[in-house]
Amino acid sequence: MNDELNPISLDALCGALAYAMGVDAPALAAAPDPRLNEYVDRVFRGEKADRVFMYNPDAIAQWIRGKYPQLMKEALDGTQLRLPYRTVMPSVTPVCFGTMYTGAQPEIHGIQSYTKPVIRTDSLFDALIRAGKRPAIVAETDCSLSKIFLERDMDYFIYDTIGEVNAKASELIIEDKYDFILVYNGNYDSLMHRYGPEGIEALGELRANSEAFDMFNALIRAHWTGYNTLVGFAMDHGCHAIDGGCGSHGLAMPEDLNIEHLYQGYPRVG
Repeated sequence: MNDELNPISLDALCGALAYAMGVDAPALAAAPDPRLNEYVDRVFRGEKADRVFMYNPDAIAQWIRGKYPQLMKEALDGTQLRLPYRTVMPSVTPVCFGTMYTGAQPEIHGIQSYTKPVIRTDSLFDALIRAGKRPAIVAETDCSLSKIFLERDMDYFIYDTIGEVNAKASELIIEDKYDFILVYNGNYDSLMHRYGPEGIEALGELRANSEAFDMFNALIRAHWTGYNTLVGFAMDHGCHAIDGGCGSHGLAMPEDLNIEHLYQGYPRVG
């Protein structure tokens, strides 16, 4: 396993997503990731993305992706761009997603532990709303992404089960009302904590995440042909094994900090 940390911080993503959609970055966002900016310029031939769909699975470490590529075949085959990131500390869900969508380090956006207050720092959602875009979040009840970006003038679809979350996300793609859709799935993380990162139960959910992404990708290709669309498979942090056959995260170690996002751009047809 590689003991080195990825050089580019997760805080670089938010500004690049803003760039992709042609909106001003949030006020405190770090400089945008040039790798994603260059990809957007190339795949959309100098235009911007009309639609962005972000699939946010929880806790899929870069080392897990590297060790079990066959369980992520759909996600890997369905994307062109691999973006390694170093997530932030502590490497727990609300802290990391706070940085992903504000572009700010935890000491700036304010969540520095496993707590779920509403983030008041300027976020990508605020930037999209100011630009007249329509964002939506689809997530599970009580998860971090159902709470930390509340109180914005946008739509939230919160359900008790992942099946309901994914069904609603599919419906939203077909309805085609939103410019930016975020979908959170926490199933791998939940079973990783109970059975370990490489437990058969957790690895089954890793495959389920890949298959869910593949379903969303297929729906987008069928229903959003009139738009430049950017699709992302973007986890928050990694994970590691602990005693008792369980799993955890939150430490300053490569297993927890190194993640690799996957992106695909679809230019409009016609």
